[in-house]
Amino acid sequence: MNDLEKAREAIGEIDKEMAALFEKRMAAAARIADYKRKNGLSVKDEEREKALIEKNCSFLTSADLAPYYTRFLEEIISVSCDYQEKLLAGMRVAYSGTLGAFAYMAAKKMFPSAEPVAYSDFTEAYMAVERGEADVAVLPLENSYAGEVGEVMNLIFSGSLYINQVIEMPIVHHLIAQKGATKEGIKKVFSHPQALEQCADYIEKNGFAIQPFSNTALAAEYIRDSKDLSEAAIASEETASLFSLQILDSGIQDSKTNTTRFAAFTKEKNVLSTQKKKENENFILVFTVQNKAGSLANALNILGAHGYNMRNLRSRPMKNLEWSYFFYMECEGSIHTENGDDMLKELSAVCAHLKLAGAYRVPEL
Repeated sequence: MNDLEKAREAIGEIDKEMAALFEKRMAAAARIADYKRKNGLSVKDEEREKALIEKNCSFLTSADLAPYYTRFLEEIISVSCDYQEKLLAGMRVAYSGTLGAFAYMAAKKMFPSAEPVAYSDFTEAYMAVERGEADVAVLPLENSYAGEVGEVMNLIFSGSLYINQVIEMPIVHHLIAQKGATKEGIKKVFSHPQALEQCADYIEKNGFAIQPFSNTALAAEYIRDSKDLSEAAIASEETASLFSLQILDSGIQDSKTNTTRFAAFTKEKNVLSTQKKKENENFILVFTVQNKAGSLANALNILGAHGYNMRNLRSRPMKNLEWSYFFYMECEGSIHTENGDDMLKELSAVCAHLKLAGAYRVPEL
């Protein structure tokens, strides 16, 4: 046997071992997919993938092989992600609205291979997960222009689900209408009240009458079925494509940095694994304080004493309790640590009600 044959025989043995290891790795990937389904996590995790490649390349004894091993790992990760997406194909994602709504697009961005299921409102989408009809609900937390979504804030406080993922979706509005319509001929526009508000300057400038609709996609559907070329909808480019409508004007929102934050809600609470970098970890608390002077200040002092930075704090009126409020707070830092546990114990002593509503990582840009 010459050297070529010996090398090929060695590769054959290595490939046999690699096939067995590949099956073991994909079995582990299947367990990861199951965890992500239960915890409402996206398959792609670029931060984790980057760290994995860096760690595995450190095992090499030959630096010359690093670029080739990196390509090898990238392909393995891609195959693993494809397999996980296949396993999640039966996943049901609840959202409020209809095909083409911004919530629909957020659901597709988070879970590309899952089945989006439309519900009539935020509460119904949320309860679909509580009832087991859906695996995860994708709901808006706040818009950078219009502010918080009160109904979702109330669900976070009173419901049983947890937030394990948050993404930002740029909101770009377009004036869309039937084929044959012109911008000059439009007299009345239809859309969700928030979309109408976000395009108020444009609407006033053009002298349009307005008609609120329950969501942007349903407004587009109405325009598709309408015979009146003087009517238009305000919605997304994707919505225009879905309903075969033409775009008469683009980017008509008043703020060019209009963004909505969407959260994934599930029954399971994801515990973020400990990593060296903590800067991109956030957590959400909802709580009430005792009706005593300084109670809220005491809670905030405890947070600061443990080194956590508060990103925002909102108060919301409590249903069925007149002039009573709960607080929604997002903070920077890792809560799944000994320090986090100590902080929560101290907060429990000054809060009448306290709930860790979830923890998530901010995607790296």
